[in-house]
Formats: sequence, C-alpha cells, structure tokens
Amino acid sequence: MVKIRDIELGEFPLLLAPMEDVSDPPFRALCKKHGADLMYTEFISSEGLIRDAAKSVQKMDIYEYERPVGIQIFGYDIESMREATKIIEKTNPDIIDINFGCPVKKVTCKGAGAGMLQDIPKLVRMTDEIVKATNLPVTVKTRLGWDDQSKFVVSTAEKLQDVGVEAISIHGRTRVQLYKGDADWTLIGEVKNNPRMRIPIFGNGDIDTPEKAVEYKNRYGVDGIMIGRASIGYPWIFNEVKHFMETGTHLAPPGIRERVEATREHLLMSVNWKGPTLGVAEMKRHYTNYFKGISHFKELRMKLVTSFDLNEILETLDYIAEHENEFQFV
Repeated sequence: MVKIRDIELGEFPLLLAPMEDVSDPPFRALCKKHGADLMYTEFISSEGLIRDAAKSVQKMDIYEYERPVGIQIFGYDIESMREATKIIEKTNPDIIDINFGCPVKKVTCKGAGAGMLQDIPKLVRMTDEIVKATNLPVTVKTRLGWDDQSKFVVSTAEKLQDVGVEAISIHGRTRVQLYKGDADWTLIGEVKNNPRMRIPIFGNGDIDTPEKAVEYKNRYGVDGIMIGRASIGYPWIFNEVKHFMETGTHLAPPGIRERVEATREHLLMSVNWKGPTLGVAEMKRHYTNYFKGISHFKELRMKLVTSFDLNEILETLDYIAEHENEFQFV
C-alpha cells in the first residue's frame, strides 16, 4: 500500500498531473470518476494568494468527492510561499504540493517553478520553511534538472526528503527540454532505487498507453505514475491502465456516445463552476481532444469551438450522439 503520511493511495496509484488551464474542478471530477487516485489543482501563485487575486483564490476550490486532493503552489520568495501555505491550509486540502517543475518562461524567468532548479540550496530552504509552516503533508513536483549539465535530481530528492517532504513526483525532462524529445526515466529510477529514499517516488512523462505504464512500472520500480497530457480529453486512461495492469487485457475504448456524455458533463460542470461565459469559452480547448481521431468530423468540431451559445453546443452534442453510426475512428 502506497501512503503519503496516513493517506492510502492503493498498491500502485495513478496521479493526475497539475496542468495550468486544464486540471480545474470539472476536469478533475471526470478523472476521479474514471480512476485517478490522487489529483492536484492547477498551480497557484503564492503572490496571487497573498494579494487575494480572484483567479488564484478560485483555483483553491476543492470538493469532497475529489479527495484525496492536493493544492499546488509556486513562487520565488520564501516568505511569500510561507504565507501562501498558511492561506491554503485553511481550505483544508489533503496535501500541499510545491511546483519546482513548470518550464514556462514567464514563471522561470522570475526564478519560480523549474527556475528554482538553478538554485538548489534555496529550493531546499524554501521547502524546509513550507514543511515547518503547515501540519499537512508536503509533496514536490520537479524535473531532472535545469539542463543536461545540472541533472541533480538524485541528490536533490535526498535533501527534500531530509527536510520533511513526504512524496516526490519527477518529470523525466530538464527545464531546457520543455516537453520536447522523449522523457528519460533513468534518473527517476535512480531516485526510487536509492537506498536512502523512504518516501514514495512517482514518475511522470510520456505515459500515454497502458503498455507503457506497465513497462515503466516494471523497469524503474516507481511507486506510482503521474499522467498529464494523455488525460486531456481522455480521462478514461486511468481505468484503462488499471485494467491492463490487473488483467493484461484492454478495456474497450470509449465510443462516440461515451465521448459525448463526458463532454456534456464536463461542459455543464464548467458552466456551473465558472459561469456561462467563461465556462463555455474555456471548454473550447477540450473539444478537439474529446473527439480526436474521428473521421469526417471537422465541420462539427468547428461548430463546437466557434459557438458561444450553451444551448447550441448542447444541440450539436445531441446531434453527434444521435448520428454516432456515421462516424469512424481512424
């Protein structure tokens, strides 16, 4: 049984990666429904929380059905991160996660996210202060290093454990790589198999099929796998991986009607959470993914992504479901 403190996550948990503009409550609800064992919010700016910025505060919304769920924060200033930790603690998440992995330039140029990988002593000091500031378990999401010359994740993981971090998720790329090339899990395996390490180590990067999940589990010995981009528009991947691990066989992939139902559910939750204008607008990034790989779908996809009228979008989804036999997967 993999545990973060007293939070039981199962024998081999599958985690939903925190993804900016993706892993909001509606999306997390679908991933939970389809087998995710632990989820994290989108990353939240410590400075935004301290200023009480509406967008940052809204990102802290969590719901009972999501548990266990972690709130993820990022920042460069240690005192701001301490203050943000105190603010987050009042919302009662199960876990506080520190983002030392975001590679986006507007984050790293300020020294936050993966930018912290250029200053490991400060990264460790910050983590130590956050652990001391809360009674909640603290976890970390990070990368192999800043670039090929600074892949210090093995020693960094030891230091993070020493200051009280209770689990680490590692993306198998450097910051310089962004999301290019193949994720290298070799160092993730070294962290996991380091005899000094006692806490759960989760691997992240390029897991997009059940076969790859099983292969990497067996090859690198990680305690669980964090799935990000492969879940966008395809929350079914969590149960598909679990089923394959248990049986060696594949679950039938979702058909047109199942995809329509998931899209409708996601859309209505998004409208309920963000309001009709923003809820409809922010769903546009998901339609292409929900209906990926379907032939003769371009015209309907355009209707979905260009309409701002909720009823019109729901009517288009109804049409797709009613004509499911006219579509094929390619």
